[in-house]
Amino acid sequence: MLQDVIESKLQQQFTPGFLSVINESYMHNVPAGSESHFKVIIVSDQFINQRLIARHRSVNQLLSEELANHIHALSIHTYTLDEWQQQNNSAPDSPMCLGGGK
Repeated sequence: MLQDVIESKLQQQFTPGFLSVINESYMHNVPAGSESHFKVIIVSDQFINQRLIARHRSVNQLLSEELANHIHALSIHTYTLDEWQQQNNSAPDSPMCLGGGK
């Protein structure tokens, strides 16, 4: 499963204190069982002193093959442990798909 590949790569690269990879494909107009839309929440002290753009670039670079070939959309939420605690250990909910211009 693609979700397992994403989780494994992120775990190995960032050694997160918290990691959640959520397949949100069901929220979009895709066939049942699709793995095309993901939300990643990753908490790692490797993000200390990194700007948000650098954090996202590091995740995008790590998942470049999957993004080029399989993933249509990737929502990335990156936090340090302190930031995560300030967020009450939660990330924002993703909006439902509006159906591609409908």
